[in-house]
Amino acid sequence: MSESDSFISEVTDEVRRERFFGTLRRYGWLIVLAIFAIVGGAAWHEFAKARDRAAAEAAGDALRAALLTPEPVARAAALAALPSGPSSPLVRLAEAGAQLEAGDRTAAAALLEGVAGNGGAPEVYRSLAALQRVMVLGRDLPASERLGAIEGLAGDDAPFRLLAIEQRALLRLESGDMAAAIADLETILASPTGPEGLRGRARQLIIAAGGDDPAAAPGG
Repeated sequence: MSESDSFISEVTDEVRRERFFGTLRRYGWLIVLAIFAIVGGAAWHEFAKARDRAAAEAAGDALRAALLTPEPVARAAALAALPSGPSSPLVRLAEAGAQLEAGDRTAAAALLEGVAGNGGAPEVYRSLAALQRVMVLGRDLPASERLGAIEGLAGDDAPFRLLAIEQRALLRLESGDMAAAIADLETILASPTGPEGLRGRARQLIIAAGGDDPAAAPGG
């Protein structure tokens, strides 16, 4: 019985080997293809990483070169020629600055409006663009449109809240609402996060509006 069992075991092993090599001969090309796919996939992943890194470096170099262009019209053109990408909102803001420096307020305002209305751009860029558009166009915008834009930027959690409040104060000064303007300016002075330059402008505007000199007040 033991010899029989041994013979059966040997035959079984031989059948298994035959099946294995038969399968290998029949489907070996699939195994080779799978190996190539795995190796190729890893190589492609590394290639893609290197390609993306090189593309990012090239985009950064192109942006840096455009920003360093001294003449504003040429700088705006260089920025406009850059391909779209994750930094596009920032590029458009820089292009708007170049257009404004070149004296083309209409082109600057159009670029800022585009960034402000771009739902895919980070909120900080959209808010900055909306505020800058109001500042660039000034009285060329209807007062109601200016106020509506400013109110949307002056909320408690807005990234440029104090600058928006300053613009609202200026709008109220233009309309003759001195009390409301002074209240806005005092809000700026009361904020512990207000930059000194902004606070200095607020003090000057309060005095110009007929208010008391904040520096003369106790603790001012």
